[in-house]
Amino acid sequence: MPNNRVITMKSRFVDLHLRPPIDQTDSVRMLIERSAELGYGMVGVAFPADVKREHIEHVRKTCIDVGLDFTTRVNLTPKNGGELLNALKKVRGKFEVVAVSCRTKEVYIQAAKDRRVDLISSVLGEYGRVFFSVSEARLASEKSAALEISLTPLLSLEGFRRIQFMSVLRREILVAGKFNVPIVLSSGADNPRLLRKPDDYAFLAYLIGLDPRTAKLALSTNPRSIVERNRSKMDPKYVCPGAYLLKRGEDCWKR
Repeated sequence: MPNNRVITMKSRFVDLHLRPPIDQTDSVRMLIERSAELGYGMVGVAFPADVKREHIEHVRKTCIDVGLDFTTRVNLTPKNGGELLNALKKVRGKFEVVAVSCRTKEVYIQAAKDRRVDLISSVLGEYGRVFFSVSEARLASEKSAALEISLTPLLSLEGFRRIQFMSVLRREILVAGKFNVPIVLSSGADNPRLLRKPDDYAFLAYLIGLDPRTAKLALSTNPRSIVERNRSKMDPKYVCPGAYLLKRGEDCWKR
């Protein structure tokens, strides 16, 4: 039975990166239900670029049933800039959030300077080779892209790998802050056991250099503003920033 709960202050929080196996109905529902229990008001679910419409609508209904605002997301992991440009042509009007995981410097720069990209991040496991640096931050600050940090690796990695990963994140956060690049914190979880409350994620973020206020913004205002901006652009009445078509009719000069 649908849960028509009233949206409270705690549900302003957003987890923009859930990764359930889309073809496994029970897994999808468990992940979404757990997100609602932990106090999130909006979730972004990652879909393959060629996802069928019925899969999206099934997840949407599941979110509605538990009182969550649902947004569609696609994750791109291109090998080079050209591959990224081709992928963006296919997905930008189809998904509300477009995220790019960057394996090379070329992809990082292309993603940071393209307005069609909402979120950029390093690929886990390759953080020793390429990471978010000054050149990408400068471009991202001009094009409204945000730096996304998925927090699940901080829970799953151990020993030196965790220390190394945290070191890179601190460096990326420092660079993002210098150029006023928005930061988005998300789980990146593919099962309910990896999910945590927003306050728990804020504490984890403190360990990598984010103060509590900035961490809360990265879990609420920052991701929500991306979704709202893109929803307005996907509105059939959207013309350009600040302009919407109010009414269609005859030529206004015609008498």
